Amino acid sequence: MRADRLVSLVLLLRRHGRLTADALARELEVSTRTVLRDIEALSTAGVPVYAERGRHGGFALLPGFQTELTGLNHDEALALLTAGSGRGERVFGLGSALASAMRKVVDALPENHRAAASDATQRFLVDPKTDLLSRRLVTEEVRGTAMIEVRRAVLAGHKLRIHYAATDQAPQWRTVDPIGLVTVRDRGYLLATRSGADRTYRLSRVLAAEELPETAQRPNRVDLDRIWRDRSARFLSGGDHITVLVRVNPVRREDLLDTALAVRAEEPDPDGWLRLEVTFQDSRHAEWALWQFSTDAEALAPESLRASLRNRAAALATRYGDSP
Repeated sequence: MRADRLVSLVLLLRRHGRLTADALARELEVSTRTVLRDIEALSTAGVPVYAERGRHGGFALLPGFQTELTGLNHDEALALLTAGSGRGERVFGLGSALASAMRKVVDALPENHRAAASDATQRFLVDPKTDLLSRRLVTEEVRGTAMIEVRRAVLAGHKLRIHYAATDQAPQWRTVDPIGLVTVRDRGYLLATRSGADRTYRLSRVLAAEELPETAQRPNRVDLDRIWRDRSARFLSGGDHITVLVRVNPVRREDLLDTALAVRAEEPDPDGWLRLEVTFQDSRHAEWALWQFSTDAEALAPESLRASLRNRAAALATRYGDSP
């Protein structure tokens, strides 16, 4: 852990030229005292770090100091930097690790490519916090300490004990066999089994977690994509879910996708609108969701949903039909 931090410290100094102890502490998420100890350790190991006094002082490396290059070319580094600019790392609690990795990627580039790659990444924006309609995209909060334990158990193949708050239930401790982690539209999920039965847990509802020493009961090789498809299909076919055939104005397509549980089919209509087959939680959910679209959407089936929306519209028209 400290070795990684020392490498990151060197890379920060190489990239910025000079930084104060406070600035280094913020970047590395440690105390100023820890930074000073690390600086001393680097100097003892022969890394030419020196201190500059005064108002604009700080720590810097002697000019010309080089670290080992990894052989990344410009496009490879650009691909990694662009992928790392998204927000998925927050779901799995890898933000600090990603920042450290990005520093190493930048430092690995030849000097003549470094500035070009940094400038190029400014031209790409991945998953901004708001969309074109100024709706803020919210990433579910995942508890960092719990996520560390979950991630360790998944990678080590150990059993996992989680304190989980299921919907409308008091939090309970459960021991599971973790299979893998999935992120979908900024929501993270733990795929696991419990007493041999398939279980899917939303990471934002894991209040605490503990990696256990026992080996998890799971296959050595896993196809997470297939498992996720299978579980999604079972989820959509169970309970009181309702499938609705709806026509929607194309400009409201993303709004519909944000509201529905899933889209089963989609095709254009001759008039330019879209015809989609979507799944909602139940009839009340479908009625509430489509009501929000006003005349930008039309439910074509089932007839019971059309009747509910028609009755609601008639009641509203009656309410506002006469002057108060």
